[in-house]
Amino acid sequence: MLTPALSNQGSYRGRFAPSPSGPLHFGSLVAALASYLAAKSQQGQWLVRIEDIDTPRVVKGADSDILHTLEAYGLYWDDSVVYQSQRHSLYEDALYQLQQQSIVYACQCTRKEIKQRGGLYDNHCKELNLPLLKNALRLQQHFPVESFNDQVQGRIKIPKDIAFEDYIIKRRDGLFAYQLVVVLDDIDQGITHVVRGADLLEPTARQLGLFQQLKQRAPHYAHIPLVVAKPGFKLSKQNHAPAIDKQNPVPATLAALRFLGIIPPPELATASIEEILTWAVNAFSFHSIPNVREKSLTKVP
Repeated sequence: MLTPALSNQGSYRGRFAPSPSGPLHFGSLVAALASYLAAKSQQGQWLVRIEDIDTPRVVKGADSDILHTLEAYGLYWDDSVVYQSQRHSLYEDALYQLQQQSIVYACQCTRKEIKQRGGLYDNHCKELNLPLLKNALRLQQHFPVESFNDQVQGRIKIPKDIAFEDYIIKRRDGLFAYQLVVVLDDIDQGITHVVRGADLLEPTARQLGLFQQLKQRAPHYAHIPLVVAKPGFKLSKQNHAPAIDKQNPVPATLAALRFLGIIPPPELATASIEEILTWAVNAFSFHSIPNVREKSLTKVP
């Protein structure tokens, strides 16, 4: 069940994993492009996974729109698109294995209650032996990760209280939590490298610990700067960031390359998207990407 894709062990397998809560915006394009270029610069495979496990946030038709947008930008994936909503048996099996190890327990604490007690979960329910049904399920943290190396950001240190926190792997409403499913998906798909936004730096520590708990090798991580309209204001679907233009992909692609520190020559302004991507694959380097958590964008392409 938790066996990586054997035919691809030892080779580069990256992925782009958008949530279908709206169309791709410029920030999404930067993440997709960075992960694509990283994979192709290593002659690796680039996969697409639709992270639709959080069903209340799913917008009907957004998954198709995302895939069509990627195709319009010349970002073609190398394997079948995976949908988290179709993988519940994988998640249930893993949850059962963790429960058999007696490291999963029920928690009835609300976000409001946790905030009132300082903002981080304090093991309040750990010894209460609450029923597993109709409560959130937490994983006992036996593999805390207090630091790790990132290919863009360098050495990352995680606050001790966050590193040691027992975290939710299945929500009160019955939905599996991102922290669990993203690790199981990466294992199942044989993902070797993850390139994504710097807003996920702290969750990476939990995911690294879960890889250890499951006795699996973790991918290499690279966290690129977040695109922000102003400091602290991330471009996102929730913030109604405008969709990128599917009819004219060149301007946004060139802008995304510049955002990543890859400066295209002037003649590429009139090139095809295929020519731009070919040039960009050869020009790509993690060393070019700014090692900042956020980077402002004065004008969205």
